Amino acid sequence: MKQNSVIITLVDFKGSVPQVLGAKAKVEASGLVQGTVGGGKVEAKAIKFAQDILNNINNPVCQLVTWNLTTDVGMTCGGVVTFLFELIRDEQNWKIVVFGAGHVAQELVPMLLKLKCHVTCIDPREEWLDRLTQADNLIKIKSIKSEDLVKDFSAEHFFVLMTQGHSTDLPILAEILRQHQEAAYVGVIGSKTKAISLKAHLKQMDFNQEKINSYFCPIGLDFGDNSPVEIAYSVVAQILLERDRKLENEEV
Repeated sequence: MKQNSVIITLVDFKGSVPQVLGAKAKVEASGLVQGTVGGGKVEAKAIKFAQDILNNINNPVCQLVTWNLTTDVGMTCGGVVTFLFELIRDEQNWKIVVFGAGHVAQELVPMLLKLKCHVTCIDPREEWLDRLTQADNLIKIKSIKSEDLVKDFSAEHFFVLMTQGHSTDLPILAEILRQHQEAAYVGVIGSKTKAISLKAHLKQMDFNQEKINSYFCPIGLDFGDNSPVEIAYSVVAQILLERDRKLENEEV
């Protein structure tokens, strides 16, 4: 879902040092991927420090560190360097699929597009898809039988189901549960009565209880009213909570 990184910046120095002020380097879990903050022992120490940040979620996301190149690093330069280490969570590959382009989706999709994610919205009604804003991180797909598209996505996707009703949500949900057993997030819009009906139909389709309990319905956190915009806010809040929970679990 992500490739976190640490940006190292040389923000201050005294004496003789092997790089210029403002020099930067990017470090991922595998090591240095871009730039340099001086090479040699000081860069090796900085890379190791950055990797320690990536490996420990309890570390602060920003750290200012000062090292004496002789006593702390083992170099003969005699200078002092101050590095800023910044943890960057790369969520550009976070992908959300919204089935349905109706009233709630018209509020939800623009909210999601403001986040660092890619959104795919699927609906059989071209006129409703056309109402959605144009954006580089939005793909619109017209499809009469949306459940057939589930195979094109993966368990890394966040799935939001808000089509025209139970009869169109159910086959999509069933395909997601069949094909993506551990999807990052699955939420279905509807009332508590609809939730009961969905579970009953899934049981009739021989889904086990674990799968039947693996998605959210009603979708969203329990706040606000039933207006499209407030439902959309509650859905965004729930998606963000689940995204952060997933990130924490991956980093443990």
